[in-house]
Amino acid sequence: MRYLTLLLIFLTGFQLANAQEPTKVQDPNNELKTVMPQVRAADTTLRRIVDELQRITDSDKQNSNAIQGLLQGREIDNITKYELIRNNIVYASETYYLLNKKIIDLKSRTTTNNLDVFITSLNNPESKELGFSLSDRIVELVEKVVLKGKADKDEKNGKIVESTKSIIASPIFQSFTSLTPPLAIANSVMNFLHSVSVNNKEINQKTLKEFEKELNKYVVYYSALNDANQKFEYGLNFNKDQLNLLHDNLYDHIMFTASALKYQLPQRGNKSIGETLNDFFFDFKKEKVVVFFNDLETKYTKGKKIDYEALLRENPNLKEVNNQLEDLILQTKRFENLYNEYFTLLDSYYGKVNSSLKIAQDNGLADKSVIDAKQGEFRNLKDEAVKEIQASINIKELYNNTDKIKYRYRIF
Repeated sequence: MRYLTLLLIFLTGFQLANAQEPTKVQDPNNELKTVMPQVRAADTTLRRIVDELQRITDSDKQNSNAIQGLLQGREIDNITKYELIRNNIVYASETYYLLNKKIIDLKSRTTTNNLDVFITSLNNPESKELGFSLSDRIVELVEKVVLKGKADKDEKNGKIVESTKSIIASPIFQSFTSLTPPLAIANSVMNFLHSVSVNNKEINQKTLKEFEKELNKYVVYYSALNDANQKFEYGLNFNKDQLNLLHDNLYDHIMFTASALKYQLPQRGNKSIGETLNDFFFDFKKEKVVVFFNDLETKYTKGKKIDYEALLRENPNLKEVNNQLEDLILQTKRFENLYNEYFTLLDSYYGKVNSSLKIAQDNGLADKSVIDAKQGEFRNLKDEAVKEIQASINIKELYNNTDKIKYRYRIF
């Protein structure tokens, strides 16, 4: 339109110049001559119009090149955005799977079978792992300290011994968990002897205090062992509570992503989160997410070229999923913390059990060689447990996959 207007101006100017009447003037010889000064003016106007046309043509060419550059840049920008979104979501699908698997694994951990057997044997009143049986030692103390070696002298003393054995063998104590049976047995025997002393003049307070003093050597050892076990159990339960909370958050995040990508949402029903997600990952896994994007690219292919602008514009859900991936990364970091916390608990437990064994040695309950051997055995079992858990969970696998997600780049 601009060219047409200028062309009309040009033609009009040209016609006006040609239509102008010549001016006649008298020269000194009285001869009339025709002079055409407008021709110069017309030449100047034409030149100015031509120059203006050239300037406009050059400007339009520059603008056209700039517009083409912007359009090309926009297309490249859309490709970059799409590739970032695609890669992030593909890697995220693998991260979801790995994080779910590792949460389930860590939640199932207490220690290991071998380590549990070791602790249980130390707790068993009948066990002779340290060279003595608590049950036998209590009976011996009753016979020697309380009854002064006269257990067989009369029927009354015999009944005291038998009653003591009966208390120790009570099924009530066998049903106790943790490290409480030895402590419960010691407390029950002590209460029994106090009640007997009321009607038995031979069992006086001095005798009971002497018995209690000897019995307390065992009580202190088992109390330390009990404290170690209780704190470890409390720490494990707290760790599991945090893992359960993390699992809930992971489930919610997966539900959001599945919904945004128009996947069929996992049906939980009465199943646990772990079972539900394990079933869901048959469909929502890395390979099928790749197929999802391949199908999407095919849908928006025109000729041999993918219309990335239309793809992103008509699928804003992809941007939403990408921009929420920072939350997934934070969840993996939280799992790493809980994973490391487990080993901190195990180290603390190891130290407390060793301290209880040292108490047994210091109180003369077991020889130093026996204690050293048990501490060495416990150290080996603990190291084996650490290696087993590290190999099973393989935290580096999660690190490597998470590092591939460029979650800091948000798409708008």
